[in-house]
Amino acid sequence: MYKLNLKIALRNLWKNKGFSLINIGGLAIGLASCMVLLIYVGYEWSYDKQFTNHDKTYVVYQNVAANGKTFSWAWTPNVMASEVQEKIPGVKYASHSTYPRPNLITVGDKKLSSKVVFTDPNFLKILDYKFIKGNPAKVLEDINTIVLTKSFAEKLFGKEDPINKTVKFENQDLLKVTAVIEDVPANSSIIFESIMPWPLLEKREPWVKESNWGNNMCLTLVQLQDNKFFTESNAAIEGIYKRHQKDNPTVALLHPLAKWHLYGDFVNGKSVGGKIDQLKIFLLLAFCILLIACVNFMNLSTARSEGRAKEVGVRKAIGSTRKSLISQFFLESLLITFISTVFAFILVETSLPYFNNILNIKLTIDYNDVKFWMVLSTLMIFTGLVAGSYPALYLSSFEPVKVLKGFKIKTDSSVSVRKVLVVGQFVFAACLIVCTAVIYQQLNYVKNKPIGYDQSNLIQIAIEGKMHEPGKLELLKNQLLNSGAATDVTFFSSDVTEGGNNTTNIQWEGKNPNELISFNHRAIGYNFIETIGTELISGRTLSPKFKNDTNSVMLNEAAVKMMGLKNPIGAVITFWGNKLTNVGVVKDFVVESAYQKVAPMIFYLDTHDDATVILARLNPNQNISSSLAKIDELVKEIEPNYPVNRKFVNESFEVKFQDEKLLGTLSNWFGGFAIFISCLGLLGLALFMAEQRKKEISIRKVLGASTTNILTLLNKDFIKLVAIANVIAFPLAYIIITKWLSAFEYRVAISFLPFALAIVISILIAVLTVSIQSIKVAKANPVDALKYE
Repeated sequence: MYKLNLKIALRNLWKNKGFSLINIGGLAIGLASCMVLLIYVGYEWSYDKQFTNHDKTYVVYQNVAANGKTFSWAWTPNVMASEVQEKIPGVKYASHSTYPRPNLITVGDKKLSSKVVFTDPNFLKILDYKFIKGNPAKVLEDINTIVLTKSFAEKLFGKEDPINKTVKFENQDLLKVTAVIEDVPANSSIIFESIMPWPLLEKREPWVKESNWGNNMCLTLVQLQDNKFFTESNAAIEGIYKRHQKDNPTVALLHPLAKWHLYGDFVNGKSVGGKIDQLKIFLLLAFCILLIACVNFMNLSTARSEGRAKEVGVRKAIGSTRKSLISQFFLESLLITFISTVFAFILVETSLPYFNNILNIKLTIDYNDVKFWMVLSTLMIFTGLVAGSYPALYLSSFEPVKVLKGFKIKTDSSVSVRKVLVVGQFVFAACLIVCTAVIYQQLNYVKNKPIGYDQSNLIQIAIEGKMHEPGKLELLKNQLLNSGAATDVTFFSSDVTEGGNNTTNIQWEGKNPNELISFNHRAIGYNFIETIGTELISGRTLSPKFKNDTNSVMLNEAAVKMMGLKNPIGAVITFWGNKLTNVGVVKDFVVESAYQKVAPMIFYLDTHDDATVILARLNPNQNISSSLAKIDELVKEIEPNYPVNRKFVNESFEVKFQDEKLLGTLSNWFGGFAIFISCLGLLGLALFMAEQRKKEISIRKVLGASTTNILTLLNKDFIKLVAIANVIAFPLAYIIITKWLSAFEYRVAISFLPFALAIVISILIAVLTVSIQSIKVAKANPVDALKYE
């Protein structure tokens, strides 16, 4: 029986090549889109879950109430790990580590910048990376040792065995390689190339030894013996700051490692979402695209009902039951789905390199993964059954007597159902058009919003090695200016586009003693205002003309407002116990998030080698390439042992919009696929309607109707469907975009433009799609349709 049904299915596919091609193409695009989105969602979902006990591992967060809201950070004091290990119930391991930082590692003539993590042996017990060489129980015990990842070991030693070989760290410390581990997976929150013992960091930076509960400088990971201890452990860690500093209002909490990447947004000290919200959108997009492809299949299948009516009638007349007919139609649907899946694989494998490029990740299909095949099989069966459900039930319901006698099949209900399906398709398409337009509006609004300083031709150079020696930075600054490569040069204590140090230990006259306010603080060099191209609102800048400026600061506008200073110039603040005088007010400029309000900031003169980058404004009258080459040459003269680490500030700033650009790009691509598949569904309904109204159109032509009249008549009904779809879609789209925009303090106002765009695009698509088929009917010879009457 199944063999016969399979033969019939194959014959029908071959006989109706045009319909088969459209059906298979629509389902293939729908399945391919769904697969790419699911592969991406699976990749993001698997973040930090490659470790054996990831479900029992937690990141210690701190909550600090300041500036009227609660800030949450995964930064903790260096003493947190030992205290948690000893005092918190249910803890199996606790580890502290630095976040990955770039450092120079040398082997012979090879000088490479490596992402380094300083940590303790518990780190590799909590995060059980696979060891290729070395003893996991003995690593990080000796101070002058190092653990390398596989690819970094190959960069340093080629195919040689790296175990017991030595590398030079920062041109100072000789370290012995004691182990090699597998490369850190790309879907990890902590990406590094080498691991070094914590005592080595203490040796190089003695201040790290100090037990200071007010200095949050490292990452603390905790692994519980069992998750049944979580409630007790989390309650015990909550007051850990206050137990060591009575006046410290900070609260600690355990945040699951498996949720660190996906649930990174905190509001009032509680995790509320983050990347997971984007994944939900992509999951919904994947499901809707597949559903649209299934609806398209239904429309095209039932559009051929006239052609298959007699087949159904004959089969019923010779004894076929409705059940067997339903089985046949489902088999056809599953066969088409299987063929579509083969083509979908080709589309996915072809398109993945492109998506990997725009996503900056490496998505692959793991053909050895049983879960992948289970999901794929489920997807195929679901698609086949959903796509074939309506055609199977509708076509198998024909009455054989009426069909074989040539009676007209009653099609009102089927047309109505197809109209509802087409409306559903265009509701989703219109929503996508509106949402994608708003995403791009928001992205452009924030990117073009004044950020308070001039990014053009501004570069930052990392300060490394000998550049930290006394007098070397000033020497380099003078050389850069004298060479003509730069017009202004200054120093800054952190990457100018990223976060940095902050403190609540600020006092001033009139401050509410019960109010906690967090300030960003940055060390700057002379000529800071001129170099970055910001504005001095009042007062003066820090200058070598004033020898007492080591006791002076500048505040930004947000700090003046937060402090409530009516006369900010001359105001005295106490910063970490030192009384400093404010001499200037700097215009607010964006340092951290471009979507949030600028935080209060204090600028002080760099007198203790706090600077980590040099900021240089390139000379606009010189060739950029020659200026950069000259800068590299001068930096190399002072520090020849390090590769020059420089970048344009605007390139770093662009990274801030990566998530929104990704959302916009994927919405654009897959929205386009959804609209294309919707067009195929509309084409199916147009084919059906044209077939049903063939004689009516012929009579109208005989009576004098023009081709334009006929096209207007046929398009009118479909424009009504699209109009209904837009009416339904717009409130849904408005709710969705309002919720999405609410996450940004700086956001674009919702205008009529995206909705107008949706109307124009959807109507234009409908008219073009319907006209492609309708024009054939409108231009056909009416005699062909009427000669049998």
